[in-house]
Amino acid sequence: MANSNLSSWQIDGEEVEAVTDFIFLGSKISSDGDCSHEIQRRLLLGRKAMASLEKLVKTKDITLSTKVSIVRTMVFPVVTYGCESWTIKNAERRRIDAFELWCWRELLRIPWIARRSNKSVQQEIKTNCSLEAMIMRLKLKYFGHIMRRQGSLKKTLMLGKMEGTRRRGRQRRRWIDEVTEAMNMMLLELRGAVTDRCTWRAMVHMVTESQTRLND
Repeated sequence: MANSNLSSWQIDGEEVEAVTDFIFLGSKISSDGDCSHEIQRRLLLGRKAMASLEKLVKTKDITLSTKVSIVRTMVFPVVTYGCESWTIKNAERRRIDAFELWCWRELLRIPWIARRSNKSVQQEIKTNCSLEAMIMRLKLKYFGHIMRRQGSLKKTLMLGKMEGTRRRGRQRRRWIDEVTEAMNMMLLELRGAVTDRCTWRAMVHMVTESQTRLND
């Protein structure tokens, strides 16, 4: 990837332009390693996917529970594509939460001027697992999958440490920090926990089902 001091480089004698971001396998990769650009892009794509279901949302021939299932099947995967690698800041957590609630309000056809609490919307939808919790579940499943692999380059990269010291002041949030915080366990403990697939699956389910929204 590029950095602020590099405008181009050469590969096998051919000059390659350095860019600030590019799309690779459907995800936006930024030179600064910040996932917020891709998260915002995915939320925008999710809004477009939700808008394409306008006729379905308005019809009275389909039950609310079926409509909820359709949104979870056809809209949320658009947003969560590639989320296993995201490091999510609180600002992005709020955006993800706002997007989900916007989807439910669209589904219930609640006017934007209506004074309706988010809690009442969630109760009517009857959803136990938030979109943010779904993202965390995918990340934890991915973590367990990689940790169980022996001699994996992905595992080496995930657990590896770079030489040198971290910058002064507030440290940048790391991907592995989200995993340890969500599970409330040290990395050494997690290494042992993931060895049993059934136990790990149950732990992930318990953590994500009990996860609260940032705004709650």
